[in-house]
Amino acid sequence: MTDGIDGRKRETLRRFAAIGAAAPFVGTASADVGNGEESDANATREAIRGYVPTTPGAHFSKLRDDLRLGTGEAQYHLRKLEEADEIESAKDADYRRYFPAERFDELDKRALGYLRRDTPRGMVLALLRDPEATGAELAAELGVSRPTVSTAAADLDEAGLLDRTDGYTLTEPERFLTLVVRYADSFDADAVAFADDAASLVAYDP
Repeated sequence: MTDGIDGRKRETLRRFAAIGAAAPFVGTASADVGNGEESDANATREAIRGYVPTTPGAHFSKLRDDLRLGTGEAQYHLRKLEEADEIESAKDADYRRYFPAERFDELDKRALGYLRRDTPRGMVLALLRDPEATGAELAAELGVSRPTVSTAAADLDEAGLLDRTDGYTLTEPERFLTLVVRYADSFDADAVAFADDAASLVAYDP
């Protein structure tokens, strides 16, 4: 028998609520969520308050799945938090991505959106390591086809984040560097390894 939220889901919500309580964010997150339907709703909202600042740019499905929420449940609480101006969202192709309110400018949001995608993120990390890397070298390092790299490069170019005039050149390397270092744990192991090497170069407090 459950009391509205199964054990694993409750633990997930408590963990992100605790993160929210420790992080500067609009709202009053608390890890003490109690019991009952009202407390379950509070737990869900506090968990989202903790999740969004630590995983900015996450799209709806990732947020829903990471927090073990139902689709309607996630939609309801995200809408309430947006209405309260605690979070904001931006459409990114087929995705809707979520951010803490008034924390990032539009280029930050665009950059985070691409860092949330495997191939563009791999390309950005590779180009931060080696700005002279060619398309063929990027494809080999990422284990993808050259057309896949070309497509991702075109998207980054259109977003104003890559210049393809003479090879591939990041137009915002410092921005990418600071975002990767600050949020490495929310990306993947490669980003964490990169951040461990680069953290001493960056001071970032969005």
